[in-house]
Amino acid sequence: MEPKIEDILKKIESTPIPKVKKCAIAYSGGLDSTLGIELLRRVYKAEEIIAINVDVGQGEEEMQMGVNRAKQLKIDPIIIDAKEEFTEEWLKKAILANSDYNGYPVSTSMTRQLIAKLVAKKALELGCDSILEGSTGRGNDQYRMHNVIKMFAPDVEILAPVRDFDLTRKEELMLCTHWGVPVEEFIVGGDDKTMWCRSIASGAVDLNQAIPDHIWMWLTPPEKAPDQPETVELTFAQGVPVALNGQPMKLGELIPMLNTIAGRNGIGLIDIFEDGIMDLKSREIYEAPAAQVILKVKQDLEGACLTKEERQFKKMVDVKWAYMVYHGEWFHPLKKDLDAFIAQCQKMVNGTTKVKLYKGNIIISERDNPQTSLFSPEIRSIKASGFDQRWCANAAKIRGLPFEILARRNKKLGIEE
Repeated sequence: MEPKIEDILKKIESTPIPKVKKCAIAYSGGLDSTLGIELLRRVYKAEEIIAINVDVGQGEEEMQMGVNRAKQLKIDPIIIDAKEEFTEEWLKKAILANSDYNGYPVSTSMTRQLIAKLVAKKALELGCDSILEGSTGRGNDQYRMHNVIKMFAPDVEILAPVRDFDLTRKEELMLCTHWGVPVEEFIVGGDDKTMWCRSIASGAVDLNQAIPDHIWMWLTPPEKAPDQPETVELTFAQGVPVALNGQPMKLGELIPMLNTIAGRNGIGLIDIFEDGIMDLKSREIYEAPAAQVILKVKQDLEGACLTKEERQFKKMVDVKWAYMVYHGEWFHPLKKDLDAFIAQCQKMVNGTTKVKLYKGNIIISERDNPQTSLFSPEIRSIKASGFDQRWCANAAKIRGLPFEILARRNKKLGIEE
């Protein structure tokens, strides 16, 4: 049934409205935050509105769009440049932790919390009594934003009108049309991007909905990718990529370049069922060419440079790290403890790896053997005589003793394996 603007307005009018005077808004220029400005004026009756736009690497075009849209609403937004902090601190830690939440290379989960921190600190500095953010009640960001805002500005009132007025995407657009708010949405559900991962139409993708080719930013679909593989060389130092094809560069340069190279070779599509914070599943589409290459090479390097015990334990730590960050717990003490362990064991993860990129495949073609590697073919290889194999005879007997004991017990009990 098509919603009516009169019913939408009545729904808003019937909702209790907190009293706010000076409100900061986490502003991007998208549908939710743009409508939020008008709601602050018309519904919350805020005396002063401060729009804060945080640049985490979404691109100059999107940032400029947000500024232009704010000016149409007679708002002069505060711009906070957080690209360096996101890339060199947050993203670096994500790479060290092999960030993977059930197939999703943790990204938006981080940017929401970084934005919440910076908006909360600026709001506190400017004497705001409230902060408005654009989360829905069906998604994950409401928890991430709330946790972090309360961490840095515990006494402010948090407004989340899309959730609190129970607005659907269509109802938001109808309100914008009704009030003359300048906004359009090219992708239902929005498009959230950083250099690490792009989230497409989050929470709005149907079970068998086809994804058109024109939607991709970096990805060339594998069937349209070149017929010849392209080789790239990645160099890591202490778990972080520091050079691409022999050229030293910072993450902020390396990742965009690798997005282009890997994307044109059909790499980067992620299409998964995601278990959200509320334990509700959604189909999510991500585009992350560089992340897929970096994380695969990084884990391969760990295989060479970490002990068996470190690798097994770090897998558990990595899973917990991704879970906590996804669930809005970047500033939780335990997450900081995990960071400390991860950083310590990554000191040995160094080396250069060549990979062939071909129609969606990432094929490791050549590895070096750095000083920090534990790969020792002169001892382990069956082609070498690194140690006297006869030493292992008694060791094998001892390791087999528990199975002898099990066999005796099973024989007594008549158990057959």
